[in-house]
Amino acid sequence: MQVTIVDYGTGNLHSVRKAINFAAKNVNKNITIKISNSPKEILKSDKVILPGQGSYKQCMDNIKNIPELEDSLNEFVIKKKKPIFGICVGMQLFSNEGLEQEKTKGFGWISGIVKKIVLKDKNLKLPHMGWNEVKFAEDNLLFKGIKNLSHYYFVHSYNFDVKDQKNVVATTEYEKLIVAAVLKDNIFGTQFHPEKSQQNGIKIFSNFLKFNL
Repeated sequence: MQVTIVDYGTGNLHSVRKAINFAAKNVNKNITIKISNSPKEILKSDKVILPGQGSYKQCMDNIKNIPELEDSLNEFVIKKKKPIFGICVGMQLFSNEGLEQEKTKGFGWISGIVKKIVLKDKNLKLPHMGWNEVKFAEDNLLFKGIKNLSHYYFVHSYNFDVKDQKNVVATTEYEKLIVAAVLKDNIFGTQFHPEKSQQNGIKIFSNFLKFNL
């Protein structure tokens, strides 16, 4: 199985690769992990990881600036229906649009809009940074074998306001409920960083790698 981590100039690629390497040890399958922005590599992959750090607009612009990358990701996800995992802004790009810096069109794979978190409590600050308890929806593949209300590491100021709540498989609380993870068919994503979340993060990557095996 080939897993490709998409290199589009953003995201902690080597930390993600290291975490996927650890996760692969829990999977009874020969797994090759590549870091690439080649559309050909993406389309021949079995699974793709889309990391993301920075602003929504910056990340989407970077993808558009690499020839055929956006088209290859759409083909991989929508036409081929192969599994993709988005991390932080990588997950947010699954939405219809983001409102960071300026209104920017996303992939539109999961209906919703990414909006800035608005806080009334002056003791709470943005970005929302650090370890937070995550509540899972029942019977979801992403958190299989993980204790509910486990802690994961977040760094973000924007929330994915998902239109259909059945696509939300985990939430966290930061004055209000924040979307922590989404899942729709072959599309997986977390607002938190599994690669920074120790064993609980490794387990999530293992669950993703086992999907459809």
